[in-house]
Amino acid sequence: MLTELGLYKLWREDPEKAQRFCRYFMAPVMRALAPSYGYGADRVPDSGGIVVAANHLSALDPAFLGIFSKRTLYCMAKIELLEVPVAGELLRWVGTYAVRRGEGDRDALRVARWVVREGHAAGFFVEGTRQQLGYPGQGHAGAAMVAIQEEVPVVPCGIDTFQWSFRNRRPCALVWGESIDLTGLPKNGRGYKEGARIVDDAILRLWRQAAEAVIAGFPEQLADGARRFGQISAGGASHVKAQPWPEEEWAESPLGPVYRGRG
Repeated sequence: MLTELGLYKLWREDPEKAQRFCRYFMAPVMRALAPSYGYGADRVPDSGGIVVAANHLSALDPAFLGIFSKRTLYCMAKIELLEVPVAGELLRWVGTYAVRRGEGDRDALRVARWVVREGHAAGFFVEGTRQQLGYPGQGHAGAAMVAIQEEVPVVPCGIDTFQWSFRNRRPCALVWGESIDLTGLPKNGRGYKEGARIVDDAILRLWRQAAEAVIAGFPEQLADGARRFGQISAGGASHVKAQPWPEEEWAESPLGPVYRGRG
């Protein structure tokens, strides 16, 4: 409907321009939704094809990843979401493309390969769906396969947004990791599986750092040197002193601290 009205032409039908506009528009929205920080933005290459691989814990993650990425991300989304009136059109405008979950959608992977081959950034939530236990689950091999086949680096990303909701606007954090070179792995099932394991390990480590950053009240710098950037505060001020959340609001999982809510 919106496309037929010609609104997409405002951005010359260019996902790069549309996504930059959405970042600007979404910033004040995000200020109202969650006091949040990103870490390690300088670790994302400025140009060239890359695969961005992140975990998925809440509905906030896609917008969160886009807001804290200096690159335009072309991400997969379940086809049902892209068929939603208006919202689906907007997602397509910013470069989102459909994937049929649970079917091994080769067409979606071909699009991802084309994206990185043309020098863009293909975004993956590697688990394929939101995780319900509060920590990253095992990822599928799609992100690793695209990176290995197209010989581009994987940039891992750990996101801590578990139990965020409109009623529980908890603080959140995102941490970018160093690029991972998987080009030495074979271009077959065994190589893709090993690549997925390497990426999963990196995401898990970064997620732990993100969760710890929230608990610590958003330090200026993490232990591995990743610096804080892009503050988005609930009050909208240019600087707001972050306060650590009470210890009793966190529980230990098999993989580290997990936010459990306000008692």
